[in-house]
Amino acid sequence: MDMEDKDRMEDRIAKAVEYFKSGFNCSQSVVAAFADMYGFTEEQALRMSASFGGGIGRMRLTCGAACGLFMLAGLEGGAVQGSDAAAKAANYALVQQLAEAFRQRNGSLVCAELLGLKKPEGSSVPEARTTTYYAKRPCAKMVEEAARLWVEHLQEGR
Repeated sequence: MDMEDKDRMEDRIAKAVEYFKSGFNCSQSVVAAFADMYGFTEEQALRMSASFGGGIGRMRLTCGAACGLFMLAGLEGGAVQGSDAAAKAANYALVQQLAEAFRQRNGSLVCAELLGLKKPEGSSVPEARTTTYYAKRPCAKMVEEAARLWVEHLQEGR
């Protein structure tokens, strides 16, 4: 990968963080930053990943940024034939590899743990995006880490 490609990939990481800081959820931010590489429009990317923010529908389960990363893995090489066991296995192996890397870098894959919550908040209503919100949450960092992991994966494969 030449220097120009590396710069473009760094721009994608920054774009993912920009999406998050402009109000999109963590999953949307990761997927939208790379969607054009897989033939999706920004709107399609934002819609397909919308339900995964806040640890999947704000249930604080698997981190939405990680879910976005896993969606990208499926877009790159997910099975498109039900009988293609090899493609399924390869995709699952990649997801497990990415999940382990995310866990090592961030300490967990679980949204509630990343946020330091003792129990889920029990609300579907997202918090207002204020300076305080961004200061107390590691979500922008999770978005950046997920996007960086995807860039590293792409760079290794080329």
